[in-house]
Amino acid sequence: MADQTSTEQTQYGAPAQGPRITPLLLGGVVFAACMMTIIGLYQVIVGMAAIIDDNFYQDVPNYPYDYDVNYWGWFHMGFGIVVLAAAFSLFSGKTWARVVGIVVASLSALENFFFTPYYPVWSVIIIALDVLVIWSLATYGRAQAHKAYGAPL
Repeated sequence: MADQTSTEQTQYGAPAQGPRITPLLLGGVVFAACMMTIIGLYQVIVGMAAIIDDNFYQDVPNYPYDYDVNYWGWFHMGFGIVVLAAAFSLFSGKTWARVVGIVVASLSALENFFFTPYYPVWSVIIIALDVLVIWSLATYGRAQAHKAYGAPL
């Protein structure tokens, strides 16, 4: 009688060949969801600051994308809510949630690129976090999600 080990085995006793889920891969999705929550909250706060106080951000002379700061505020606040919704959808484990997360993180990086003259340090930090989110979501595959959640995706 064969001794059962901690690895899964096929009916013939050979180790099962399936996708290997590592804590790094699963942790990457949790990291991405947490970072997207932080990014979304940041964008909501930035938006509220611009809406409440028109003088919070200084106008940048000769900037080709110089929109009204109040416009930037509403845009940031609305997009922050979208980022938060995408972050919470990641916990469903569905492929579409990861695709939406990658798209939203890409748009967030682009948005903060255009917002850089108003708040340069935070914009660069948010862009870097968006890149990490994109990498985390892109490296986590369907097979790992299937094995982690135990249900067809």
